[in-house]
Amino acid sequence: MKLVPLDDKVVLKKLQMEETTKSGIVLPGQDKEKPAQGEVIAVGPGGVVDGKEVKMQVKPGDKVVYSKYSGTEVEIEEEKYLIVKQSDILAVIE
Repeated sequence: MKLVPLDDKVVLKKLQMEETTKSGIVLPGQDKEKPAQGEVIAVGPGGVVDGKEVKMQVKPGDKVVYSKYSGTEVEIEEEKYLIVKQSDILAVIE
């Protein structure tokens, strides 16, 4: 099965944040305090959304930072994904 986003939607796979210090101490629950990061899996075509022209600025493979409480989580074939609007993406990690 394949997720194909519509309009200005982007499918992300959440990146796992490090939960250990350099000395090897495990810090449970620390990723709640860090920015939400993900990898772009699929991108919608853009187009006219709410009367405004939207050009997609991300592409599959990009690593991004997105708003913490945005999007909709879905599970396809035992993999969890997040579908967000492009406007919920704050930055591309280079």
